[in-house]
Amino acid sequence: MTRTAPAPTLVAPAAVNRLTADDDLFLKLHSLYGNALVNQLAWRFDEPVPHAVLTRLHAHLAQGFLARRVQPVRLPFARPYWLPATAALPLDTDPDPVPEDEVLDWFFAQSRVDFDPASGRVWRLSAAPTVSGGTLVSLVTSHVAADGGAVLFAVGDALARLAADETPDRSASSGRLVGTRPRNPFAANLSDAAGQTRAIVRGIRAALAARAVTEPARNPRPALPALPVTARWAPADLVARIDLEQWNTAAHRHGGTTNGLLIALGAGLLGRSGRLGDAAEIRVDVPHSLRGPGDPRANATTGLPISVTYRTGEHIDLAAVRAAVKRAATAYRDPATTPALQHLQPLQMVLPQVVLRRFARTAKAPECLCTNLGDTALGVAELAGHRAAAVLMRPVVCANDPAMFRRVEVGVNLSFSTDGDTVTLAITGADPDRFPTRAHLREQVTAELASWGLTPHYW
Repeated sequence: MTRTAPAPTLVAPAAVNRLTADDDLFLKLHSLYGNALVNQLAWRFDEPVPHAVLTRLHAHLAQGFLARRVQPVRLPFARPYWLPATAALPLDTDPDPVPEDEVLDWFFAQSRVDFDPASGRVWRLSAAPTVSGGTLVSLVTSHVAADGGAVLFAVGDALARLAADETPDRSASSGRLVGTRPRNPFAANLSDAAGQTRAIVRGIRAALAARAVTEPARNPRPALPALPVTARWAPADLVARIDLEQWNTAAHRHGGTTNGLLIALGAGLLGRSGRLGDAAEIRVDVPHSLRGPGDPRANATTGLPISVTYRTGEHIDLAAVRAAVKRAATAYRDPATTPALQHLQPLQMVLPQVVLRRFARTAKAPECLCTNLGDTALGVAELAGHRAAAVLMRPVVCANDPAMFRRVEVGVNLSFSTDGDTVTLAITGADPDRFPTRAHLREQVTAELASWGLTPHYW
């Protein structure tokens, strides 16, 4: 399940790069909720990074894989497609040095940004000096235009071109994969509409055949306690650095893998919070990348849901976790064991907004989401000769009404990456009544890590 930042591999762009079902879903969610969830790639440098270097990186990104906008299509059933962006948010530089104890707050604050998929304002690069003389750099991206793999591909290409002192050029960079307008839009859209109609029919048939296929159930969120929190609540977040050798030793000692330990920590943390009872079956969603070389898709990730047994005072069984992940991966590859909703994605794309609004009222977020990004830091750690002391890749759940977090029943998110020596673990507790503050989350995370013999060093 480990994902490594792919080396930039370029191919000739397709004539039209249509939105996928996942792109479409994130676009619709954006129209309903705005930037409720964004991805963040963050760097910590112990030295100053010249403004000129950041300006050049911004210029490469503005011509690269992330620089895309949604082109709507009026013909029913035909999918929108991607075109090069017509605008980009400017490089944002904060002149005020950030104290050590405010670094995490500064990174979280960068998630407060308004994206616009129609123009291509779907990413923002920002930077700030630190009191100790270093530099913080953040790249926040809309999930409409990029999943984690797309961000790493785009940044890897931009950094390679920056290191080679290349001129920003869409036609010579990853930007060539974004897509072009069809020569005959009406004919191309008519053909796509016909293809989507056939896909909808096939999807409905497959869904009916797979109607008996089930996924692990999620646990209902207890209504109580309802703690008094701020009217616009920011989920509790932490970033911990852990020695990779210590991590792997703990995993092997308990008969598991690096990925299994990540999943066990997420499930253990949710159980430790008091949200679940003893012997609860926790649904853990494990993102799995489907991205290949030269893949033009904005989103190319699926989720593998597994069930993990939590027992109070005991470690999660890592061998059982490993077996569950293997079963889920095998089941996903076979249409006969793929849940019905997966087959209905073509139908989902043509549902009107009013129907999606109704579904959104009852939609639930993952109770436990564990993302293993592998050794991604190795591919994006160096910025024009300046090597980052730490690199972080994580989803950011933005501040919102606490009633919304309670309604969607979101739990915990964990994101793992390593530079080959150190694990960077990002943890978000988005249940306002189990993780009301960062201090509360830190207490529970520290206890869970200690139970596995892991020593964290927090940002």
